[in-house]
Amino acid sequence: MAQKFVGVDVGTGSARAGVFDQDGNCLGSAKHDIVLFEEAGNIVEQSSNDIWAAVCSSVRAAVDQAEVSPADIVGLGFDATCSLVVVKDGRPLSVGPSSDNERNIIVWMDHRAAEQAERINKSNHRVLNYVGGKVSLEMETPKLLWLKENKPEVYVEASDFFDLTDYLTWRSTGDKSRSICTVTCKWTYMAHERSWDASYFEEIGLGDLVQNGFERIGASVVDVGSSLGEGLTQQAANDLGLQPGTKVAAGLIDAHAGGVGTVGARGAVGTAETRLAYVFGTSACTMSSTTEEAFVSGVWGPYYSAMIPGLWLHEGGQSVAGAAIAHLLTMHPAHDEATELAVQHGLSLPDWLMRQAQNRNQDLSQVAASVGQLVVVPEFLGNRAPFADPDALAIISGLGFERNIESLVNLYLAGVSGLGYGLRQIIEAQRRSGIDTDTIVISGGAGKGPLVRQILADTTGVSVAIPGSEEPVLLGSAMLGAVVSGAYDSVASAMTNMSTFSEVYEPVRGELEQLHAHKFEIFSKLQAAAKK
Repeated sequence: MAQKFVGVDVGTGSARAGVFDQDGNCLGSAKHDIVLFEEAGNIVEQSSNDIWAAVCSSVRAAVDQAEVSPADIVGLGFDATCSLVVVKDGRPLSVGPSSDNERNIIVWMDHRAAEQAERINKSNHRVLNYVGGKVSLEMETPKLLWLKENKPEVYVEASDFFDLTDYLTWRSTGDKSRSICTVTCKWTYMAHERSWDASYFEEIGLGDLVQNGFERIGASVVDVGSSLGEGLTQQAANDLGLQPGTKVAAGLIDAHAGGVGTVGARGAVGTAETRLAYVFGTSACTMSSTTEEAFVSGVWGPYYSAMIPGLWLHEGGQSVAGAAIAHLLTMHPAHDEATELAVQHGLSLPDWLMRQAQNRNQDLSQVAASVGQLVVVPEFLGNRAPFADPDALAIISGLGFERNIESLVNLYLAGVSGLGYGLRQIIEAQRRSGIDTDTIVISGGAGKGPLVRQILADTTGVSVAIPGSEEPVLLGSAMLGAVVSGAYDSVASAMTNMSTFSEVYEPVRGELEQLHAHKFEIFSKLQAAAKK
């Protein structure tokens, strides 16, 4: 019997599942949308029951599409957004003003805990050194403090606070062990010491979580890819359409699954230690791995073994990326007209605009440089890295009276270039701390077009490599299933054997290289002016 593995990826808007073989080939995939509740006050919530239903639907459909028997599936891996799930003995508890118990998840992009994050950062506790110097309001301890102060009855009643990935593995197996990835990156677990720091929780007002060995947030913390429980419970197997006892691995945050699915691939240039994973979706995440710890202001980490066992992870990114481009385009007078034309061609608006841009010139680098004086700093939801500034706002410089589609194309190109310049800032900040990057490995739906890839290479000055798999995030999670089933003896081995590169985009040189260097300088000055 040929062994097969399932990877499950829960993003902000949908749950996806893929079936893979031992060589990393995707045999079938499916997705199911999940509900997002948004309210005033930067409140963004979800339902764990809705997400579980979407996961089950996706897994069943992917297995059907792959035309394999459930008995062929020997390992299952999960990844998900770093969202906070609140339950009492598995029953969901309301986390917001709606008082709807089904809405029991504070989503990663929810910014309600800004005040709590600010207070925590004034503590200057040593654990903050391992989150880039400042805890982000996207992380879990500010959210927990908000919950304690604003929904005290829920906070007291809750038996468990899970990162979404750990909730999914618990619901699959009944095992409450947390992944070292989730609690290290988002909860301040000190992975290099294999312990929580009780003094941090006591100092910030969450000392009650220390009780019973941190039982409510993770008494047991295990390595990525570790086997959980006795595999799928009977109930979970019935829900997912798989066999009871199917091995389930301790999972990853979604972006980190993209890193596992890409940076260890065979071929191209660099190694896992010189490649930067850039997961380009609604938001963007950057991940670099090193053998030694390095401290970069504004870049989360260093996190030990949080992505690749035995290596230190350095995590940056952009709070909005694909979402920034979508929002930017709505501001232009030609948005509605262009959207209608895109629909007629069966394309999303960004994909349609990319095609219009490519019609200008066969040379993608020339296309990217054809936007005139436009410079966009697309920080609509703050700067995640390298400035860790949640109050940063977007800037558009160089707009005129133009109302036509041609100017909308230029705005699109300038927006993507702005993301590239922001990525360049992260790479340069890391280089100053000794973290070298010779290749950007891109994954995520927003980075699939050739023009986007060339823009990122040109604006950063770094080669951009494309994974061979069309589903690198799902592949990363499926690799965990391969490890936990025994098909591979380590995550590193699965990475090398199950992933490849398909092509590489080299950065432009000469005159256009100088143009991007000039625009990068302007981009940085605009940021500084706005902050001042």
